[in-house]
Amino acid sequence: MYSRVFVRGCTAALTAALTLAGGQAYAASPGSGDQLRAARVVTYDAGASAEFKAAVDRGAAIWNESVDSVELRPAAAGQRANIRILADNGWPRALTTSLGNGTVYIGRQAVNEGYDTVRISAHELGHILGLPDRKPGPCTSLMSGSSAGVACTNPYPDAAEKAEVEGNFDAALARPASAARTTVIVD
Repeated sequence: MYSRVFVRGCTAALTAALTLAGGQAYAASPGSGDQLRAARVVTYDAGASAEFKAAVDRGAAIWNESVDSVELRPAAAGQRANIRILADNGWPRALTTSLGNGTVYIGRQAVNEGYDTVRISAHELGHILGLPDRKPGPCTSLMSGSSAGVACTNPYPDAAEKAEVEGNFDAALARPASAARTTVIVD
């Protein structure tokens, strides 16, 4: 009995500590191994995404449905977002400053050529989550991007892409933040 109370107390303390450290913590229900799973919350600002706002929100929701170690949320009013999302007339691209941080451009050039806006949004958010382009690639691979063709509207990451994002954020949660790096990915 004492050990059960002790374990629950430790779990609650660890959950509170992880929450204060900047992420959300989720404790498993008793009997499921009492594992602790932390999710990093990454905020995005789609205020400048113009006509693509709904597609951006759907792309973020797809990632939230697909992975557990990171959660994409719209930034609250006055909150500095991890990701800025902008509409422009160029080709879609992502500039990452570090894992979970950067700027996404939803370029109208690809949309005008017939590419799906939700697939573009989910793909570019995938770069911010640490995924590279995988070209050429099939439609089943979200990160195949434009190489899958205009007819491809699949906005969902495949199993390998999901696992890679989980690994990226699990590793990031296990170590202190490292120096920022900038990567420009033009699709």
